Amino acid sequence: MKMTENKSYLQKYAMHFGTYMGAYWILKFILLPLMFAIPFFQLLYVILTLAVPIIGYYYVKIYRDKVCGGAIQFSHAVLFTIFMYMFASLLVAVAHYIYFQFIDHGFIFNALADFWNQAIEQSPALQENKELMKDMFDADKINSLSAIDITMQMLSSDVFFGSILAIPTGLMVMKKAKPGNNEPS
Repeated sequence: MKMTENKSYLQKYAMHFGTYMGAYWILKFILLPLMFAIPFFQLLYVILTLAVPIIGYYYVKIYRDKVCGGAIQFSHAVLFTIFMYMFASLLVAVAHYIYFQFIDHGFIFNALADFWNQAIEQSPALQENKELMKDMFDADKINSLSAIDITMQMLSSDVFFGSILAIPTGLMVMKKAKPGNNEPS
């Protein structure tokens, strides 16, 4: 496959793997409200979150080996990874919006505010900045955000961190074409 053919597949496969990643993120997001009631889900959520870059690496490696003939430039790998995370972010943003608009009714932010208020009361180190900390986690201020505000914040955060993860992923996945192989990538 030639380089131009490989790049024409970039969007198609980024959407394909981004859909898988987005579905994974949606399943992981289901644990978010549950982890306030069941501590085991906190651990599971953290483990699944730490697995995201590993899964991303795996998908980019599959793309390199199956679509790009085993060779990919750093910039191509980074662009593919950014697109993959962007498409995953768009998919999970739909779930975020539905959850915060129709299901949550302030549950997550109230639970977080309660958690931080308890931590402030129990920690001498946080007592010094008690008012600042309480102001940062004021449930009334946070609950005044609309579902679209929360969704857009989460979407931009997902795209930002996906773009950051694209650099080490690109470095690990990049592979030059073997000499004698006329398939630059």
